[in-house]
Formats: sequence, structure tokens, C-alpha cells
Amino acid sequence: MTIASSQKAERGNISFVQSINEALRQEMERDPSVIVMGEDVSGAAGRKDQGFEDAWGGVFRLTKGLGPRFGPERVRDTPISEAGFIGAAVGAAATGLRPVVELMFVGFYGVCADQITNNAAKMHYMFGGKVKLPLTIITNTGIGAGAAAQHSETLYSIFTHFPGLKCVVPSDAYTAKGLMAAAIRDDDPVIIFLHKLLLGRTRAGLRQSEEYVVPEEPYIVPIGKANIAREGSDITLIGIGYTTVLCLQAAQELEKEGIDAEVVDLLSLSPMDEETVLSSVKKTRRVVITDEDYPRCSVASDLSALVAEEAFDYLDAPPKRVTPPHTPIPYSLALERLYPPTKEKILAAVKSVLE
Repeated sequence: MTIASSQKAERGNISFVQSINEALRQEMERDPSVIVMGEDVSGAAGRKDQGFEDAWGGVFRLTKGLGPRFGPERVRDTPISEAGFIGAAVGAAATGLRPVVELMFVGFYGVCADQITNNAAKMHYMFGGKVKLPLTIITNTGIGAGAAAQHSETLYSIFTHFPGLKCVVPSDAYTAKGLMAAAIRDDDPVIIFLHKLLLGRTRAGLRQSEEYVVPEEPYIVPIGKANIAREGSDITLIGIGYTTVLCLQAAQELEKEGIDAEVVDLLSLSPMDEETVLSSVKKTRRVVITDEDYPRCSVASDLSALVAEEAFDYLDAPPKRVTPPHTPIPYSLALERLYPPTKEKILAAVKSVLE
């Protein structure tokens, strides 16, 4: 699927964070059952002289201004207890609300894993379909911000392992707003993984030529659909979130050498758009998959297996993965720069596949 081009808007581009914030505000205005929960999401711990609307909205300002607009009944600061507030959100979803809850960093999942994987993921099934669970979890991921081993992980592969959870990874401001709205409207639990290095970016859309802006009106990006961010014929580059940006940068470099790379922006990990992935690989006959998660049992490994099983006869070379090493994420800035996938590593992988 290629996302339809959005209309040109007079307001200019808004950032990734602003697009998430706008989607939250619009969905809360549209549906009074939407509530927001998390640590400092409303600004109850803020300084009054700074002004709540300007100063707060969680550590990444995703919920900036929502507290003053919608009040404490709908935007709730919570104690520092992920097990408690994720559990409360699961209960709220099961009893008729549409909670949006922020798990500040995905590495914190361990203290609330039972609430997510044992309750949220299974309740609809265990109650014979009689219970809907419209829960949205926002969590932050990503290497490159000097946040060390416990605050830089990606880990979306853990959650894609569990049936009953939908997992999406926006790559730009356009898909961030659209997937945020789609998640809130979905009757199943959806986890949105936001890469820290994307949050401040103002480029709205990852498109081949034109620059697009985020429409001001509400819209959704369908969950379960990948996007062809760049069409090509010589090799397929598959990206997830921030690695889609790296794949596009690599594709631009390859074009200078006469290599026409197609870039697939996965967007949805579960459900996964296998049809778009396989169609691209069958066309180009080669694939490089770039994933920032740990390499063992990763989404990159899953994609490599999918291609090998379903498109083996089309391949001119084995699938190639570009991932970090299987080690904890270093705090040292020099080591951190060496650790994740980069444009240069993608280019080296492409050259090895094309040899």
C-alpha cells in the first residue's frame, strides 16, 4: 500500500510530537470516553509559574496542554507504579472507557508485563469475545540519545509474540498522527512504539519526492498496512520506524551509483502486512532488513524467515539483516555511536547482497 498524499496545509509542518498531541486532543474531543493516564501527563507536579500548558505533558511533551483542556477526570497523573496504572487502564478499557496510557520507556515493561501480556492480550479471547479492550499504550524506544541500557531499548518483538496485542511503529509525523487515531478507535489493545530520535522531526511524510504536511483534520492510517516509502526495482530495503529513515538515506546514496532501491516502511508489526513485503521482494529479488531491536528472536529474524519460506524461489541472494550486536546498549557515547544500524551499515549490506 502507498499512503495517499496528504493535502498541502497552510500551517506548514508540525513535529512528530505535535502530531501525536494533536491526534490525542482531537480524539478526546470526538469521544468523551477517551482518557489519558501516566506519570506527569497532566502536569500535577509542574511549577505554576511556568504554566501547565507550556511546561508539561510528560517527559516527551506528548500530552502537553491536555490537562488544562480536559481536566483531571480525563487526564490523570499517576504514581510511579507501572503495574498499578497499566492495570487500572486495563480495567478501565474492560468497563467502557478508551484509556491511553504512557509507559515512559519500553524497558520498563518488566514491572507491568502481567497486565499487558496476561490480561490485556487475553481478556477478549478468555471471555468468549464478550469483552472489548480498547486500550492504547504509548511507549518510547530508541538508541542514540545517551540514555543507556535501560532507557534505549526497542523490544517491540516481545509484544508481537503475543496474540491479542496490536503493535505499530510510526516513522514520521503523518503516520504518527494517523496511527495514534487508529489505535484509540480500535477495540483491541494497541501498543505504539515511538523512537526518541523521531520525536522532534518536522518532516511530515517519508515520500520519494514531494514534501507533505500533516493534515489538520482528523484521519487514520490503517493498522496492519505497510507503506512503500520509495519505489524501486533492484533491491528491497525494509525499515521499521527510525530505520525507515536510514533506509531512505541509503536509497538516495545508492541511486547515485545506479542502484534503484525500494523502501518498505513496515509501520505495523502485528498484524503484519506480509503481502506488501512479499510483493516487493518478489519484484526486486533481493532484500535487506534493518531493525534496531536485539537480533535474536527479532522482527528482522521473523521477516527473514517469512521471505525465505514464502519467496525463496524468487530470491537471487539470501535475505540480509542489519541489526545491533547481541549485547546491552552502551552508555559511552563513542560506543553508542558504533552500536546501532546506520546508513553506512545498510550500504555495506546492500553491496554484499548485490555481489
